[in-house]
Amino acid sequence: MASSGNVRFWVSDTFSSENSQHLFDPYSFSHMQHGLIFFFLLRWLFPRLSWSWRFVGSAALEAGWELLENSAFIIDRYRNATAAFGYTGDTIINSMFDIVCCSAGFLIAYLLGGRKTLALFLVVEITMILWIKDSLLINVLMLIYPFEAIREWQLSP
Repeated sequence: MASSGNVRFWVSDTFSSENSQHLFDPYSFSHMQHGLIFFFLLRWLFPRLSWSWRFVGSAALEAGWELLENSAFIIDRYRNATAAFGYTGDTIINSMFDIVCCSAGFLIAYLLGGRKTLALFLVVEITMILWIKDSLLINVLMLIYPFEAIREWQLSP
């Protein structure tokens, strides 16, 4: 539960202390993108594995990411290398709904197929960049190899 004691459906302010504390926030879309990626990755790696087991594998990968994302190492990395200065990690409820979003992305990729899924991935990336100055690809880049220019841009009004 959030430190405020409330559980909200949606929090849109990514710089708020309430971000990643409730059911959904703008980063829920990046977790949906995880599911898009996991669908094709697991289909490629395990072509003989049934669809349902790949779905379970996708949820397990996302749960593993949630554990890693909320480790002291990654939280400190977010604080020091990205624009997420006050990031304290996700609440359990937020992590659970991030897994739901990933699972939804997996199902969407199954329904859309390759080209439409790629188009959706790109639309989400562009929308998030224009909306919150962040995206899955920028997030990964900033965790691995931070660029001060990107960080300054993210912090600009």
